[in-house]
Amino acid sequence: MPEISAKDVKALRDRTGAGMMDCKKALTDADGDVDRAIELLRVKQGKRIEDRGERVASEGTVQTYLHHNAKIGVIVEVDCETDFVARNDEFVSFAREVAAHIAAAAPRWVTQEEVPAEAREAELRVFEQEAADRPEEIRAKIAEGKLAKWYSELVLLDQPHVNTDKHEGKTIGELQQQIAATTGENVVVRRFSRFVVGE
Repeated sequence: MPEISAKDVKALRDRTGAGMMDCKKALTDADGDVDRAIELLRVKQGKRIEDRGERVASEGTVQTYLHHNAKIGVIVEVDCETDFVARNDEFVSFAREVAAHIAAAAPRWVTQEEVPAEAREAELRVFEQEAADRPEEIRAKIAEGKLAKWYSELVLLDQPHVNTDKHEGKTIGELQQQIAATTGENVVVRRFSRFVVGE
C-alpha cells in the first residue's frame, strides 16, 4: 500500500473541496490513484463533489472583525476563482463569519499541513505517554484521538464555529466546503492575522 502524504491529501482536497479525512480515505482506498480517489468521492458524496482540477483560487476578499471593546481584531483572506463570486454576498458573509470565529477561537494555523512537524510530534509524544498505562493495542488509537482533539482546538479548518447554534456545530472546514458547493468554485481560507492589545 503506498504511503499517503499530507501533501497528496491537500492536493486532492484542493481539487475536490471534500473534507480532509474523506480525501485521505479515498486516496487510501484507491491505493494513491488520484483519479480513482475522485471517482470514489463522487460516488460517496454525489454531485457535491466535482473535479476542480487545477482551477486556482486567485480572486477573493479580505475581511476584518473588530471586537466591541476594540481590544481584539482579525484580518482574514478568503480566496475563490472569480471576481463574480468574490463579490457574492454569501461568500463575503462566510469570510466575515470566519473572521469573527478567529477572534473568539484564536486558532494558530489554517490547516493541519501548516502545523510544524516538531509541534505535532511533541504533542503526539505527550499523548503516547499519557496512554502508556493502557493496553498496547489501543495506545496509538488513543494518541491519534487526542491529536485530533488538539487539532480541533488550534487548527482553523478543524475548529467547530464558535456560533454553534447558527452553524449547527459545523467546523470551519465544513462551512468552507458548503460555500464551495454553493458557489461551484474552489474556496480557500488563505491566511489570517489576529491582533490582541498587549500581546
